[in-house]
Amino acid sequence: MHLDKIQDIIKIPIATIIYNTWCSNQSFQNLSMVEQEQVKPLAPAAFRDEEEALSTQLNLRKRRYVQCCGCIAALSLILAVVVLVLFFTLFRIHDPKIKINSVTIQRLELINGSLRNDVNVTLLADVSVKNPNVATFKFSNSTTLIYYGGRVIGGAIHLQGQAKARRTLQRNVTVELDPEKIEAVPSFRSDLNSGAFSISSYSTISGRVKILKIVRKRVVVRLNCTTTYRISGRQFIGESCRPELDF
Repeated sequence: MHLDKIQDIIKIPIATIIYNTWCSNQSFQNLSMVEQEQVKPLAPAAFRDEEEALSTQLNLRKRRYVQCCGCIAALSLILAVVVLVLFFTLFRIHDPKIKINSVTIQRLELINGSLRNDVNVTLLADVSVKNPNVATFKFSNSTTLIYYGGRVIGGAIHLQGQAKARRTLQRNVTVELDPEKIEAVPSFRSDLNSGAFSISSYSTISGRVKILKIVRKRVVVRLNCTTTYRISGRQFIGESCRPELDF
């Protein structure tokens, strides 16, 4: 009987110890679960921070890209406007202008109412070519024909040359006239008696203007002039010229 009591006394503490141990284990497990639940939300928060940082960086790059495209478009527009302005102002090719400043005749001599056939009559003309462009006007060989009574009485070929940008080229043109052709004109005798000859000239200059090897223009200038030569004063009066342009 005493042995049974002793066993009962021993059983009670053992059961208590087992129960207390089980309770401690449960408490530790519950505490671990609580800690895990508290730690788990930290991972999504860190991920959101990275996502926001990446989104901010992408927006910044997009904004810079848009700004860069805007700057390029603005510069292209400004460049196009500048090119158009230059094309219609500075780079616009204007027509060269030809002007006859003065005309004289040498060795026009009469003997008994006739021209001397042993010498050639020389017509001298002071001609200027005005180039209003920003580039040089280069022209090839040009020609000048002299008419009297609708017939050609003389002509000349002039050497090639060039008129510099916004400059005026001045040249002397010499044309030899044939006395026999002058006397062959039906109205020569009547004009000789009146003391005046009506003479006309036809000049052609062909050239081109080139600006920066981009803008090119071929120009053919034709100049028709009429004038009256008075024998007594040995001078031309009433000169009238009409230019013609071909492109």
